[in-house]
Amino acid sequence: MSKASLDMWVIIPAAGIGKRMKSVIPKQYLPLANKTVLEHTLACFSDHPDIAGIIIALHPDDTYWAELNIEINLPLHIVDGGNERVDSVTNALQYYLQLDDINPNKPILVHDVARPCLSRHDLNKLLAARKSCGDAGAILAAPVSDTMKRASKKSQSIDHTISRENLWSALTPQMFPAQVLYDAIIRANKSTTLVTDEASALEYVGQQPYLIEGSATNIKITRPDDLALAEFFIQQDE
Repeated sequence: MSKASLDMWVIIPAAGIGKRMKSVIPKQYLPLANKTVLEHTLACFSDHPDIAGIIIALHPDDTYWAELNIEINLPLHIVDGGNERVDSVTNALQYYLQLDDINPNKPILVHDVARPCLSRHDLNKLLAARKSCGDAGAILAAPVSDTMKRASKKSQSIDHTISRENLWSALTPQMFPAQVLYDAIIRANKSTTLVTDEASALEYVGQQPYLIEGSATNIKITRPDDLALAEFFIQQDE
């Protein structure tokens, strides 16, 4: 039996242009600790014994990928991304479900390309939950520690304070059976439900994904200041 039928695949949507980074280069290709953000993100999975392959969804007009010298000992497939994250994930799932020798009921991981600081410890915690969470799946998440404010719709001022009790920040990877996730996304899209992450699609079809507590160092690079913080976290692991 092949490795692909035993272990888990990872989908990395990487078709965004990162407008909030205020850079002409998409944020996944920005330099970070002598590599690009994307290369660091790939490294989170490339040597893990439970990862069988990676599917990256790139913008159809991406000109940066070909310039990278990616060396990885796993099957690595490229698919066209879409206008939104959910479109890229859908395209990657369609591709995965058509591969030979895969089990559509086996969990698959979806990870943000702009989260290069995922620790092996947190990844292992999530993978350990794959047998117990069933079709509901699970995501890495962090309890909210800051006081949360809802802004006014009319101005950048406080409308009210939101209780942080039982409030979590969703992280990635997020882990769901591939076919279950694909079907949930299709149903949610048909209803025009906003699918901001994979868990929201599962929530739409009545599932309650499990929250696996992960480290707040698993930051998403969104703004320029995040690059320096990501580099600090990466250097601590070296």
